Parts: sequence; structure tokens; C-alpha cells
Amino acid sequence: MPINRATSTSVDVPRGLAGVVVTDTALGDVRGLEGFYHYRQYSAVELAQTRGFEDVWHLMVHGDLPDTSQSAAFAERVGPLRRLPGDVLAALPAVATASARSGPLSGLRTALSLLGASKGFRPVYDIDADQRRADALAASAAVPTLLTALHRLGQGLEPVEPREDLPYAANYLYMLTGSEPDPARARAVEQYLISTIDHGFNASTFTARVIASTGADVAACLVGAVGALSGPLHGGAPSRALDTLDAIGTRDRIDPWIRERVLSGDRIMGFGHPVYRTEDPRSRMLRGIAQQFGGPRVGFAVEVERQVEAILAELKPGRALHTNVEFYAGVVMELCGLPREMFTPTFAAARVVGWSANILEQAQDTKIIRPAARYVGPVPPVAVPVAV
Repeated sequence: MPINRATSTSVDVPRGLAGVVVTDTALGDVRGLEGFYHYRQYSAVELAQTRGFEDVWHLMVHGDLPDTSQSAAFAERVGPLRRLPGDVLAALPAVATASARSGPLSGLRTALSLLGASKGFRPVYDIDADQRRADALAASAAVPTLLTALHRLGQGLEPVEPREDLPYAANYLYMLTGSEPDPARARAVEQYLISTIDHGFNASTFTARVIASTGADVAACLVGAVGALSGPLHGGAPSRALDTLDAIGTRDRIDPWIRERVLSGDRIMGFGHPVYRTEDPRSRMLRGIAQQFGGPRVGFAVEVERQVEAILAELKPGRALHTNVEFYAGVVMELCGLPREMFTPTFAAARVVGWSANILEQAQDTKIIRPAARYVGPVPPVAVPVAV
């Protein structure tokens, strides 16, 4: 007996919503066939090469690139927001202890909830655009402070107070290590952060927008996004890509090691992307940054990339598989002194700006996101059996 359903408005879509357009956005796009992505009307890679993080943050939240005076004013506005409320700071040792096994990213979920409660964030449905933006800026500015504090507490160290006189990336490295960073390394991390602010409707961004569509507060939206990012298929690959380099070890082992994994059906972390069918432009930029530093690690990574792509082309003909952002992101972050357990949290320190911009955009639409599912279980109704 067929199941009667209201199917007049139902639409079948591919698994994972691949290629399905769910809304309009003015924030940016990923053109995978061209190997190009942009933030608003500007190339994201060009922005990373020519602008500072705060300028791109201003672009995402306010819609335009600031001039010199506007840039200074924006930095002056967000700098003080790096400092945490006293009650949140006091709670972080317990959060760090509870999340010791899973790391700062899991602790960030709890810390963001505490931050939102402490600052009195209200549902985006109930506040105007200016207040939404203020909440988004406050949360984004605090995320690096939360992440570095949780990491240091997990290492038995005291958190380092943020400095308002340092740019976003330099301050992040300062709070992580307690020392003012080398300018070249700070700039390399800044370029990485800019390049990962936003990237289409990925899983974490879409999660943030789904929650925003319910009218929830900014912190709730960000907590959901962090939860999505914590999955190894989304944000966990930079450290895993370095693990691959470590497992291969030497140049003479590249070919046999990769062939064995590919033929057994294993995924090579750091290669392939669900959207790009060309080289990932972020990977290209980060390779160049890594090569500016040079050294055996970089040379080995470049050779692994060359051989892996050749082997994949041979064993998987017709599929264009190249390095993605995670491959060289791990190399660059290692060169800049970041510990592996902070690779994905560092990604979150950038992506929180993109999430926030998407939350602000979604909050302008009062239609809740509510898709349907196809029921494939036993045909109802079946009589409920009497308990015996």
C-alpha cells in the first residue's frame, strides 16, 4: 500500500545537497571549475596578498573595504572586544580541564555559550541590525582569546592577556606563545587566516545559517558552526595532512606508500575537494608562502604533492585531484610555530568572521530553513502491540 504524502512541493535533491542553491548571498562565492573564489566583489587570494585581516573583516561585516582612517577606526573598535568578561575568564580553567582530551575546539563550544550569556546576547529575531552586528563583532573578537586561553590552560600555563596594539594575527600568536611574533611569521598566519574567512556554503557556514534562520542569538549560531567544524571531514585535515608527511617519512617511500593507500581505497588527507575541479587557489597561495620560508620540510611537501597528483592521475583517470587548502596550511602553520592541536582552532579563529557575516545576512530573512526527508521505514500505520 503506497504512503500518501503531500508531495506537491517536494523536490528530490542529490545527497549532501551537492549543487543545490538554497538562497541568495552577497558575501561571496566559490567557482570550482575556474579555481577561483571571492569575498563580495574581490578575489579572496588577492585580498590575502594585499590587505590586513581587519580590512577584510570590515569588508565582510560592513560591505566595503575601508580606507586608512576607517581601517584605524575599525581596529580601535574591535581591539577592546578581545578582552573577556571576568566571569567567563574565571570559568575557563574548568572548561579547559573538561575538554582536555578533545582540545580547545570542543572547549570553544562551551566558552562561546558562556560568552553569549555573560554579554546578554539576545535572539537575532528580537534585535535590530546594529545590535546584531555589535554582537557578531564581540563574539568574533573574543574567539582568538578563548582559543589561546583554553590551549594554554590545557598546557598548565596562564592565559596571556590580549594586546590592542597588535593586529589580529599577531595578537593571536602573542596570546598563544606569550612572545611578540616574528613579523614574517605573523604575516604568513594573517594571509592564511584571510584566505579561510569564508568559502561558500560549507557545512559549518550552512549550520550557522540554519540556526540563524530560527532567530537564535549569535552565540548559539556560532556554537553550532563550531560543532560542524569539529568533524574530521570538515576542519580536521591540516594536522592529518602533516601526519601523512610524517608517515611517508622519506622521498623513496612516497610512491609505494601512496599507491598502497590509493589501491586500498583510503583517502589521502589534503587532496581533493568537493567543489574545486582545478588546483585549490588557497593551496597555490600557501605553497608560495611555504616556499618563501624554504627548508627540507617544504621541499618534501612539494615532492609529495607532485608524486601524489601523478599517482592519482594514473590510478584514478578522469578525476582531477589536487592539493586542497589543508595540505599546505599544515606546513605553513608548523613553520610559524603553531602546535598541531591548534591547527583547526586557528582555522576557526578565521572562519568565525565568515560565519558571523553569514549570520547577519541570514537574520535579514524571517523564513526558517525547514527541509523535508523521505520516510523509508516500515509502512504505517501498524497497530501498537499490547505490552506483555
